[in-house]
Amino acid sequence: MKTVNVHEAKTHLSRILAEVEAGEEFTIARAGKPVARVTGVDQEPLPRRRLGALRGRAVVPDDFDTWAQEEIQTMFEGSGEQATP
Repeated sequence: MKTVNVHEAKTHLSRILAEVEAGEEFTIARAGKPVARVTGVDQEPLPRRRLGALRGRAVVPDDFDTWAQEEIQTMFEGSGEQATP
């Protein structure tokens, strides 16, 4: 286990963390006295994703990009009639 002082730990934190990820352990010391131990965290691997798992279960219509275009335009622009006060 390596020992580093607080200043070195602050200055080289990224490098120290990379070494911790690789399995190294560190002790951080203040004035030569150990204060903290830095070790890696065991993480469960993420499950593998299956690409195309829903293939054939959903259908996107050919006119998807223009579907309900007139209705949407009417919602934004109105029906063209002005309301009277």
